[in-house]
Amino acid sequence: MPRTLYDKLVDSHTVQRLDDEHVLLYADLHIMNEYTSPQAFAGLRQRGLPVRRPWQNVAVVDHIIPTHPLKHRVILDEASALQASNLARNCELHGIALFDTNDPLQGIEHVVAPELGMIRPGMVVLCGDSHTTTYGAFGALGFGIGTSEVEHVLATQTLVHRVAKNMRIRVDGQLGLGCTAKDLVLHIIASIGAQGARGYVVEFTGEGIAALSAEARMTICNMAVEAGARSALIEPDEVTIEYVAVRAIDMKWHLPRAMEQWRQLRSDRDARFHAQFHFDASEVSPRVTWGTSPDQSIPIDQRVPDPAAAMTPQQRDAARRALQYIGLEPGASLQGLTIDRVFIGSCTNARIEDLREVAKVVRGRKVDPRVRAMVVPGSGAVRDQAEVEGIAAQLIAAGFEWRQPGCSMCLAMNDDVLRPGERCASTTNRNFEGRQGRAGRTHLMSPAMAAAAAIHGCITDVRRLEQTRVQ
Repeated sequence: MPRTLYDKLVDSHTVQRLDDEHVLLYADLHIMNEYTSPQAFAGLRQRGLPVRRPWQNVAVVDHIIPTHPLKHRVILDEASALQASNLARNCELHGIALFDTNDPLQGIEHVVAPELGMIRPGMVVLCGDSHTTTYGAFGALGFGIGTSEVEHVLATQTLVHRVAKNMRIRVDGQLGLGCTAKDLVLHIIASIGAQGARGYVVEFTGEGIAALSAEARMTICNMAVEAGARSALIEPDEVTIEYVAVRAIDMKWHLPRAMEQWRQLRSDRDARFHAQFHFDASEVSPRVTWGTSPDQSIPIDQRVPDPAAAMTPQQRDAARRALQYIGLEPGASLQGLTIDRVFIGSCTNARIEDLREVAKVVRGRKVDPRVRAMVVPGSGAVRDQAEVEGIAAQLIAAGFEWRQPGCSMCLAMNDDVLRPGERCASTTNRNFEGRQGRAGRTHLMSPAMAAAAAIHGCITDVRRLEQTRVQ
């Protein structure tokens, strides 16, 4: 029977089939952070259980860490400091590798793991964070789990997994001037809805996906969860293999054999998908969210929709509430909308390629003096590379704050927060009410669009700046 890539990954990691819907799934790698692991370790202690396979677990301090540009960072918030110290103690006790507060390779878990070669095609990767879907960019099955499941994985290196349905999203065509993977995935989410992929594992395919870099594919898979997807996958190809091969230095002696196996990881030609969508990348424009859900976005040259045009009463109510919170009226243009803050970072858009795109927009320009603009690299390695390439100096000269790595303002679990009423151009993945700070207003967009907003002091079409640069 023809199988999808998801089916094959589940089959190859099934320890035991439990019933028609559930399997006991083996995890090749389990990643932890400081805020979803304490209860899990406490549960192990209460039950007198060790960590089953410490070498297949890794931990990162990222959500609560301050990102002030200091060489030695100290977590001053008492509750946050306790979370970090508990994680360090638990990792030392159980022999688990930890990228702690001042480790030079510390960063956001979903940036650190791929760049250090931990993610390889064909793996199953679990983490107590919803954006674990990022790893699908390498043909690895990654998804977020709850705290009780973290405990189960620590104790057994397995998880009770409810098998999902299969969805295929095909993207043909090429992205145009000023358009990025972030614009593409916002376009897809707006088209199918915030629950459009609920209950599915989404496989992205087509020439539009094949044309993307490995880091751009991470952005696509990272945000698939914002459409409700259980996980996301992209078939490994030469782009994947090249990215992984130079980073998985521990595989030196058996890499050729592994690469051949990775090339076989694909859905069968006649594999059955329960749902399918098709998109043309050439039709994508730079997008910006107008509301409080990632699916509430429009092309920058269109106007805010009227809630009355929504299809259902629930959608109309949600749109009205979103507009009230965000402070916009139906029919308004997002172009020229004044902003107070710019945040460039997060597990969605804080990799070196993202910062290179920001640098292209910023070159020779200055941040509007009314705007506080922050750039938070995704990891210590990204930060170092940006400094080597001169990107950091360029951003600092333009008026950006150049911060230390961490999740930062993505979710306001640290001291990088919006003040009530502040409007932010953000490269993050979520724009829910209060996501970046109580009563803060978030507009999701690409790094290039956020950089353009910082320069102009308002939301603007980055294509105008790029066209000027070309001329």
